Amino acid sequence: MGGTFDPIHHGHLVAAEEALFALGLERVIFIPTGDSFHKAQHKVSSPEDRYMMTSLATLENDRFRVSRIEIDRHEPSYTVDTLREMRHWFPTGEVSFYFITGVDAVSTMMSWHEHDSLPGLCSIVAVTRPGYGKEGFEFLKSFPDSFRKSVVPLTIPSLSISSTEIRKRVKEGKNIRYLVPPLVEQYIRKKGLYREARLEKTSKR
Repeated sequence: MGGTFDPIHHGHLVAAEEALFALGLERVIFIPTGDSFHKAQHKVSSPEDRYMMTSLATLENDRFRVSRIEIDRHEPSYTVDTLREMRHWFPTGEVSFYFITGVDAVSTMMSWHEHDSLPGLCSIVAVTRPGYGKEGFEFLKSFPDSFRKSVVPLTIPSLSISSTEIRKRVKEGKNIRYLVPPLVEQYIRKKGLYREARLEKTSKR
């Protein structure tokens, strides 16, 4: 499951848990983005802060893992590179990979780096998000057949939570309790995240 996770919130965790059971997965590996090309124009918290928040949020679920694979990459990071590298972690042919991400991200995949290689590396799980119900999958009709067949639409309970809104609430001094796990809330408060001076530009897909 890839994402900026800035910060990770209950919506991400629900999506991962739904995918775990709906698809019969052994585990979900959360991968915070490193140098993300598609986020280059936005201010994003440091990779280490995002990695720590993701680790804290997944601590209590023994089927969740967090990987530094993209954070530790010292060049621009792309999903296709991550999937290729991860496939070497396991014996050939013994593991099926599913890339879990929001339906809004999937809708832009035709612009991703080496997007035509993705279907050969994994199944793509397109998770519904607020504002993207079942009708939000209409864009798939414009995708090439080979790509469209690799996409697995997954409808999950709708939680109107977004990282953008959480950052905005913190900046405005508003409460974020119950929007993020308690340990993540404590980390944000302790580190003073989402106040302009703490954010840095970073740059994926």
